[in-house]
Amino acid sequence: MPDVSTSSDANARTGQGSRAAESDAEVMHKHSVVLAGHRTSVSLESIFWNALREIAEAKGQSVNRLVEAIDSGRTTNLSSAIRVFVLQSYKAAAQNQS
Repeated sequence: MPDVSTSSDANARTGQGSRAAESDAEVMHKHSVVLAGHRTSVSLESIFWNALREIAEAKGQSVNRLVEAIDSGRTTNLSSAIRVFVLQSYKAAAQNQS
């Protein structure tokens, strides 16, 4: 998974203060995307947004284009579909490295 650094802002937002192991990776962030010409919001933990950006960059796509592709094949809510896509992408990459 991508390396996400802990920030004091993240700890303040989550009220965790001294719980350094639980970093900004767990903080929910809402982003707007455009699907079929309509703006919608998606809430994901920052670690998933960071991973999605990395995957999109590796594919030479925008995050929005990648989310559109995920949306077109989903059978569950969009946030869950994105998390599953990210997990499957990282698992496939790990298998290819072995």
